[in-house]
Amino acid sequence: MPDELPPADLISEIRLIGAAVNRHVADRLADAGFADLRPGHGYVVQRLLTGPQQITAMAANLGISQQAVSKTVKELGRLGFVSQTIDDGDSRRRPVALTDRGRDAVAQARTIRADIERRLTAAVGEADMASARMVIAALLSQLGLTEHVASRTVPAPFED
Repeated sequence: MPDELPPADLISEIRLIGAAVNRHVADRLADAGFADLRPGHGYVVQRLLTGPQQITAMAANLGISQQAVSKTVKELGRLGFVSQTIDDGDSRRRPVALTDRGRDAVAQARTIRADIERRLTAAVGEADMASARMVIAALLSQLGLTEHVASRTVPAPFED
C-alpha cells in the first residue's frame, strides 16, 4: 500500500458530498417523523412541486418507465405523501398530488438543507459561497442539467 494516497478529484468529492447530504437529510427527516421517505422518492416529489401530474407525464419528464413511477406513486400514496383523484373532465385521468403530509416533508427537508447551507456560509463566508454557486452552476450546465433543475425534471441517477 502506498505511503500517501493522492487526493480525491473534485467530481468524486462532489458525489461523496451529495451522498452524505442525502444521508443527513434522511436522518433528520426520520427524526421529524418522516422515516419512511427515501432519497429516491424525491424525484417524484420534486416533480409534484409544480402541481398535480399524470403518471405518464412524470415518467416522460423524468426519463424513467411508467411502471417505475407507478410503483413509487403507489408507495408514496400508501405512506400518505401523495394522493390520486379522478379528473372531473376525464374519468380516465388520475392526477397525482402532494398531500399535506407530503408538503410538510418537503418543508422539513428544505429547512434541513437551509441549515446546512447557513452553517457552510458561516464557515467559508458569503464570497466563497458565491464562488461555489458559480462552480456548481457551471457543472450543472456542463452536464446539461440546468433546465432539468429549474423544471424539477432531473432524471433519477443510476443505482449503484
